[in-house]
Amino acid sequence: MSASLYEIVELSNGDVVLQRADENGEPLVSIRFSAESLSFMRDGKFDVAKAMIEAGMEVAGDLADMPPEDWSEEGESELYDKRTLH
Repeated sequence: MSASLYEIVELSNGDVVLQRADENGEPLVSIRFSAESLSFMRDGKFDVAKAMIEAGMEVAGDLADMPPEDWSEEGESELYDKRTLH
């Protein structure tokens, strides 16, 4: 089985997306920032979006590693209890 390559790009409308590098299909993840949040981030928009995508991929990997019987609310609670939300 071949591995897919992914890329994080900024679209012409300003959205930052995660997409497969070798396909023209729909993006896997799309992030759109409000004008207010953009004013706080200045030139860091791409860095923030990249960190958000990386965090999401990490959680998705954690969920994929969990046995199906642990997908209950208790399993999710254990996964999210390891982190601090701000």
